[in-house]
Amino acid sequence: METTFLLDDFSHFYSFFQDGTNSFPDGTNSIPDGSGGGGGGGRKRKSGAGGGDDGGGLKEIIASLLMLDEEEKVDQEKWVLDSENDRALFEENHRMKAQAMNEYRADMVERFGEMEESESSRVKRARRSATAVAASASASAAAAAAAASASSDDVGSESSSQPAAHHRRLWVKDRSKAWWEWCNHPDFPEEEFRRAFRMSRATFNMICDELDSVVTKKDTMLRLAIPVRQRVAVCIWRLATGEPLRLVSKRFGLGISTCHKLVLEVCAAIKSVLMPKFLQWPEEEKLKTVKDEFESISGIPGVGGSMYTTHIPIIAPKVNVAAYFNKRHTERNQKTSYSVTVQGVVDPNGIFTDVSIGWPGSMSDEKVLEQSSLYQRANSGFLRDVWVVGGSGYPLLDWVMVPYTHHNLTWTQHAFNEKIGDIQRVSKEAFARLKGRWSCLQKRTEVKLLDLPVVLGACCVLHNICEMRKEEMDPELNFDLFDDEMIPENGLRSASSAQARDRVAHDLLHHGLAGNAFL
Repeated sequence: METTFLLDDFSHFYSFFQDGTNSFPDGTNSIPDGSGGGGGGGRKRKSGAGGGDDGGGLKEIIASLLMLDEEEKVDQEKWVLDSENDRALFEENHRMKAQAMNEYRADMVERFGEMEESESSRVKRARRSATAVAASASASAAAAAAAASASSDDVGSESSSQPAAHHRRLWVKDRSKAWWEWCNHPDFPEEEFRRAFRMSRATFNMICDELDSVVTKKDTMLRLAIPVRQRVAVCIWRLATGEPLRLVSKRFGLGISTCHKLVLEVCAAIKSVLMPKFLQWPEEEKLKTVKDEFESISGIPGVGGSMYTTHIPIIAPKVNVAAYFNKRHTERNQKTSYSVTVQGVVDPNGIFTDVSIGWPGSMSDEKVLEQSSLYQRANSGFLRDVWVVGGSGYPLLDWVMVPYTHHNLTWTQHAFNEKIGDIQRVSKEAFARLKGRWSCLQKRTEVKLLDLPVVLGACCVLHNICEMRKEEMDPELNFDLFDDEMIPENGLRSASSAQARDRVAHDLLHHGLAGNAFL
């Protein structure tokens, strides 16, 4: 059908050649021969025969050309289709391989978790059976003693000559506690103690005294309770070094499951007992001092805190894996990364006054802020006449001051951003010290996702205690903090705050308080 249509399009060529054969001057269809004879000597051709042959040959040539062109188009379309099919097949194979790798990794993580749980349950069963054996042994010994006492009148001298029965003891693996006993000795060097626990002995003793009533356990007939100092030391050393539980077990001469349990118990005690004392939003008088100190740093009045959000790496969770997938860290490090967030507000001394912990790593700084309790309190009027300074990843709100993020900034806006950067540097350096002092925050931890907020909160409280007591940090522990900031889609949410920001920027520049680093 398509070939016939194309032949019709070239019908004017056929009529042109047919008209040429009928246009001789004598009005005939004859073609003169080359012999030069008379008018009657010419050889005539019949138009019906010759013209029909010429027209048919031309049609065949054009039809052949059109068919070749059509075949070329068909071949081209077939090649494109084959290429698309090959590409789709390649992408499908890549997707299936990636899915298989992710499933294999999730399966391995699940297997290790099941192995850990089975080991824990096995230890618990062994303890229960040992307790039952010890109880039955004690009952047997008591019965034997009663029987011996009852028959003593009949066999007086005979029974007195028999040796007394020995109580069976619960078997406990003998582990060396030499390292901890040496650390706990008064002659242990102060510098070595500070290097091991990231704090002085005086600060460690203060923490033990604060937690004594909550952490203390009673002795049982089977074994002696672990002392408070050793319990606290296990937790702090684990947080400070980030070493695996098997090494913690060897250091302190305790079982692996016991060390894990102690870490969670002491962290929970720190959160419940020490957090209300050492991590709170400042009162009115203290807040005024904070504002004055921030104004002396930047020249911006009314600043009550510097806000920053960092990411803590975790092992891929068993549920909601996509929510914890950190795309920006994965692209930068070329390694699959999962994380949770820690949003913190600090005062001029780098002490946390508010924290929001545990939101999935796929959330932006803006979304984490909206989910925090600080956001709810601020919207209810808690932060009146107070600015919390954030980076470019936060939106401009009635109580959140952020730098200018658009292009082609003026000198006034550049100067303002420089001063905002001075305030932001306070919170960023505080988070760098937090991660440097407590190395467990630098790598994926063995703590379960549900228990992780308690551990992270304990790290923030211990950071505040060290900062308040002016604990020096070893320069070797310095940590380079790097977190990606995503500019929010709607970065300007308060017109009044935009006007206030412009007034502050104008005052900084025209009162000689602005810097010149942008020049």
